[in-house]
Amino acid sequence: MPEIWIPYLSAFLVGLVGGVHCIGMCGGIVSTLSLGLPAETRNNLWAMLPYQLSYNLGRIFSYVVAGAIMGGLGTLLVQWMPLQLAQKVLLGFAGTFMILLGLYIGGWWMALNQLEKVGGRLWKLIEPYGRGLIPIKTPAQAIKVGLIWGWVPCGLVYTMLINAVSTGSALNGAGVMLAFALGTLPNLVIMGMLAGAAAHLLHSKKVKKLAGLLIIGFGIYALLRLF
Repeated sequence: MPEIWIPYLSAFLVGLVGGVHCIGMCGGIVSTLSLGLPAETRNNLWAMLPYQLSYNLGRIFSYVVAGAIMGGLGTLLVQWMPLQLAQKVLLGFAGTFMILLGLYIGGWWMALNQLEKVGGRLWKLIEPYGRGLIPIKTPAQAIKVGLIWGWVPCGLVYTMLINAVSTGSALNGAGVMLAFALGTLPNLVIMGMLAGAAAHLLHSKKVKKLAGLLIIGFGIYALLRLF
């Protein structure tokens, strides 16, 4: 595989296996949004699907915008120091935070809680606008809620945003976050469609630890690329 695709593939896989964290972080949001729909919609999976896709479309758009912003910051860093050094610094940060993310998801070390607390300040300003859009009546309204949902403070998302910085460009940063968001999509859509039915399995400590180990592996691989 060409090395240029590695950041995107890694981001997608992290989003996919990181679904065990999405259950805990976003499960309440998904449940609230689903239960706020009319009963005739909730009881019909096909009727639910446009709403679930709309929530996630808005969420993905917010991730991509945030990725572009962080990738742009990476561009500034590349301009401030020699290119090769900047690439190593950015890749080192990405690998380190990936390992921290794996420890966080596996439940071994919760250092990323501090990042979530910082993001929580911004969330307090944004969250009331989302609350004002509930209950959801149309898919268009669901997209607006998804746009706000994309800024929920989350260690998983913040780690991937640091990976977006490591790409060194706004376009590549947006691409990494798009790949990550697409990886999270199956878990969150299934969770929204089936409510608690799929959550029980993903709440398993063994599943979380396995996901954590896989993500730690991604982080170690990133650090090995420094040599």
